[in-house]
Amino acid sequence: MLASLSRTVYRTLSRPYLGARGAFLSTQSAHSDARDGTTQAVRMLSGTAATVLVTGGLLAHYTTEPVRTEKAVPEHSKTALSPEEWRSFKLIEKTQRSPNTYTFRFELPTEDSVPGLKVASCLVTRAPIGSLKDDGTRKFCIRPYTPVTGDETPGHMDLLIKVYPEGNMSKHIGEMKIGDRLEMKGPIPKIEYKPNQWKHVSMVAGGTGITPMLQVIQEIDRNPADKTKVTLLFANVRQEDILCRSEIDRICARNPDQFRVYYVLDHPPVVWNGGTGYITQAMLESQLPKDTDMVFVCGPPPMMRSVSGDKAKDKTQGELQGFLKAMGRTEANVFKF
Repeated sequence: MLASLSRTVYRTLSRPYLGARGAFLSTQSAHSDARDGTTQAVRMLSGTAATVLVTGGLLAHYTTEPVRTEKAVPEHSKTALSPEEWRSFKLIEKTQRSPNTYTFRFELPTEDSVPGLKVASCLVTRAPIGSLKDDGTRKFCIRPYTPVTGDETPGHMDLLIKVYPEGNMSKHIGEMKIGDRLEMKGPIPKIEYKPNQWKHVSMVAGGTGITPMLQVIQEIDRNPADKTKVTLLFANVRQEDILCRSEIDRICARNPDQFRVYYVLDHPPVVWNGGTGYITQAMLESQLPKDTDMVFVCGPPPMMRSVSGDKAKDKTQGELQGFLKAMGRTEANVFKF
């Protein structure tokens, strides 16, 4: 695999700074869907190609090595995804969720097929959209995403993706037409969630960093025996940028004693009862309950650095820093997606 990595060219895509959502020009990965499970992902998905993933971020990977030909999902396979081979899935629906974010629905092979995702985990996508090779073909670009649907919705799988004009993979997926196919591989475990493992989970998310949080929230909501309480602090730029708001609000309204959300906007409307500006330590101290025994953090690099510190260079959890450390939290009860 080291030989494979030595032949790999990594391109970090920058993002303009967008306040509370926090994407900014950086020589590192911008955004946060690629952080945890990176080293594990490299081990799991190595072979003919290897990649470094940054959860929610845009650390792209291009490989010049020969790769296996894509395979459609076997009709007899109830579990659609495979961690061992790339499988192609057909785009059957595209729904706009915000000015630049869409839900892409991919068809599974049969009506009772399921993705085979564990909570919390992600998958990786690939497409031959990189630079030209000597033989005239293009290198593969590989990009991780956290699905917002799981095994509870057989027959299809949804990816929530913010489409950037300069984002190689997100732009490619954004330009896909109904009926086009995309290769995927997974699942890649992030952290294993167990019912009632913690008394109260607090979540700090920015932008599309909501996807792994929603995965856990939905898992708790589906299980009446799971009494874990959840407090979500969700930061965005404008009100129209709040992703999955109807789903989040529905869950909170149905069970307000178990789920609570606090929205934060850089540019709020005139009438607004949530937070304003960037996430601050004072905001966390006032919004995160005292009985919180686990904090999940997922968002763009500036938010991660402020709230929890970013991950280590090898994409392991790294040292706890930022507001959460100042508040007395420890590495044992903070997890960075």
